[in-house]
Amino acid sequence: MPSVPLSPEILVRARRLALENAITHGGLPRAGPIVARLLGTDPALRHDAPAVQAAVEATIREIAALSSESRDSALAALGGAETSTPRPVPSEEGTFPDLIGAVPGKVVLRMAPFPSGSLHIGNARMLFVNEYYRRKYDGRLLLVFDDTVGSEEKRVDLEAFDLILGDLELAGIHPDAVYYKSDRIDKFYPWARRVIERGGAYVCVCPAETLRENREAGRACAERLQTVEQTLEMWERMLSGGFAQGEAVLRLRTDIADPDPAFRDRVLFRINEQAHPRVGHKYRVWPLLEFSWAVDDVELGVTHVLRGKDLVVEDRMQQFVWKLLEIQGPPFLHWGLLRVREAKISKSKSYREVKSGLYDGWADPRTWSLRSLDRRGISMDACRRFTLSFGMSLSDIEVPAETLYAENRKQIDSTVPRRAFVARPVRVDVADYPAELRTVELPNHPDRAELGVRTVPAGPSFYLARTDLETRLGLEVRLKDLLNIQLPDRLAPDASHLSARFTSRENKRIPRLQWIGADGATPVDILEIDGTHRTGTGERALLDAAPRDIVQFERVGFVRFEADWSTSSRPVRVVFAHG
Repeated sequence: MPSVPLSPEILVRARRLALENAITHGGLPRAGPIVARLLGTDPALRHDAPAVQAAVEATIREIAALSSESRDSALAALGGAETSTPRPVPSEEGTFPDLIGAVPGKVVLRMAPFPSGSLHIGNARMLFVNEYYRRKYDGRLLLVFDDTVGSEEKRVDLEAFDLILGDLELAGIHPDAVYYKSDRIDKFYPWARRVIERGGAYVCVCPAETLRENREAGRACAERLQTVEQTLEMWERMLSGGFAQGEAVLRLRTDIADPDPAFRDRVLFRINEQAHPRVGHKYRVWPLLEFSWAVDDVELGVTHVLRGKDLVVEDRMQQFVWKLLEIQGPPFLHWGLLRVREAKISKSKSYREVKSGLYDGWADPRTWSLRSLDRRGISMDACRRFTLSFGMSLSDIEVPAETLYAENRKQIDSTVPRRAFVARPVRVDVADYPAELRTVELPNHPDRAELGVRTVPAGPSFYLARTDLETRLGLEVRLKDLLNIQLPDRLAPDASHLSARFTSRENKRIPRLQWIGADGATPVDILEIDGTHRTGTGERALLDAAPRDIVQFERVGFVRFEADWSTSSRPVRVVFAHG
């Protein structure tokens, strides 16, 4: 969907939220939370999320040049902070048309993943849209593994069958029946014979180069003139081993001058001698997926086919076969491509990296698999809401990952405890430190008193993030929720500690820095989305967490504890979810 200019009201609100964020946190605002609030309160903006992201980033660049006094004045001119403004609850779902001729209790749908690895965020529409309609019509949902033998580059992986079943369990989707195409190959051969007997197919032995030239020119090859008897004889030779791999294919006899070259005499079956991980060398002649679906959508009783618009040519193929055989097949309903901008998804690349050991299995964050999102702390319900919010639009949509994160944040923000973390820590010893502030009580959540408080060790020695110190040398700063200190003018590049001086406890409008009391610190390792690691220091309360717990590192973002982490091991190991 093309971008349109954002309204002046949206631009003003973006500026207001950015100013509020900068003043509240005593530094540069972060784009993520601002974009999330804009998208969360106006669902219509989700279709133009890139423009929203760009507008927010431009606003942040402008605010960066303002002094703290100028920021205060600018926010006041816009009516002050918006924190008390209630958020409207957006609709959970986009537009979903009724299924043509659907009868409650009689609808049968199917999911058809190719088993080459774990399902990823790009497959979410297949899962959640089919499940949506299954529930709407109290129907049945079939899982049919599209495990016909493919190309050398696209291979069936035995492990993927269990991975996909586990992915569905994780997503809370329970198919009513499970089928494997590799168990049904014998059922496709009689259908091929029927197509041949109707004059709808022929065996082609053209070299690849000749075929390419003929197709581009809209010219028929000599084999297209075969009689039914000749084709049947050559078909039997294909089945019995009379042709080697690559020597012959069975083609559908369409219109050689069809406006779409991709539809001209498409392949129905080809010979492939590679072993299948489930059935070995039992079969050597394999159907292409679209022909297998022309068969199975009828034999399995599928009433409606829901899938991406990128498979429209496959629709035509199925419909051509059904018309030839005088069969009424199910109708098709399509959705457009939904891309998450930051998710550079390539299942073939992920497969190679997982098998080589470069990736930490299919739960590695770089795969963007559903299990990797779960590992990060992004719930399947958030994935479902994110996916369904776009409805069945045929438009191709690209959105920032923040759109998904906003859905997850709605679910966890009010219940997840806050904890302190600083990266690249530098020890700061504070002179004249008040003796009565050796410990301090901090709320577990700034807005949820019922989540209680925790007692954390404070000064006189702290760990502060090197980046925070380097950008505020010589300034008076506030240790968040504690007191104010005066920083020195210099910090040597290799320095591991420095000295500062206590100034006051007054809550001034000065930069606020996250801190960890040196007596209550523990090492932390954060696995980032790109597979790198961020190390630092966290507060001792992290050791009270359980595996897979989620916390928010203040000024950093939400993280989930690794499933195999234990409180007796160091460092604390977590995976970054989002800001």
